[in-house]
Amino acid sequence: MNERSKRVLGWVATALVGFAFAAGGLADLLGADAVMVGMRHLGYPDYFALILGTWKVLGAVTIVAPGMRRLKEWAYAGMVFDLTGAIASHAAAGDALPQLATPAVLLGLVAVSWALRPASRRLAG
Repeated sequence: MNERSKRVLGWVATALVGFAFAAGGLADLLGADAVMVGMRHLGYPDYFALILGTWKVLGAVTIVAPGMRRLKEWAYAGMVFDLTGAIASHAAAGDALPQLATPAVLLGLVAVSWALRPASRRLAG
């Protein structure tokens, strides 16, 4: 894959991840019915949606905004924690494959976004 293709793929992945985390975070913060039903199904208290929503929105803003290289690393790590936790929670709840696939696909996009981020968005060294 040439450099231009990598750059485009990286930005597409970043845009998709940013959108997914911003939209999901806002749904969490607004207490959308589907979010609250899901939280209860997984055994989490209602307030957990507010915590996750806050971090999701902040993470989405961080990965698309310029600068903040170190904070970007933390945002990507938080996304990995969130998504692996979602996969584990759905598996523990006995959910079907589609409930596991959604966070797994998003986790793959996070990995692509992180791996293909431009040098200007990487930590030095």
